[in-house]
Amino acid sequence: MTDLSTFAQYIKLADQLIEKVSKEDLAECARLLALNVAHYQNKYGELPLEEQLAMIGMTKPNDEQIQMLTDGMEILVGVLGNVVTGIGESKH
Repeated sequence: MTDLSTFAQYIKLADQLIEKVSKEDLAECARLLALNVAHYQNKYGELPLEEQLAMIGMTKPNDEQIQMLTDGMEILVGVLGNVVTGIGESKH
């Protein structure tokens, strides 16, 4: 069973990271996430987003939906964290 508190913690962490990053860093995060989505689509086919869009603003998600939301926030936090700390950047 999934837990909404874990999802809420990821949202809080994502918000904290977003406050710290520049507009350019946030754009880099969006580009990296878009690249991941494109890779998935190339490998497995187009993503049907209707169900995910319907989840926006949902008041009572089921366990599977909570897990998907949590997984998505975990990915966002990971990519934002990498952008903030500069992982993958060449050092001068």
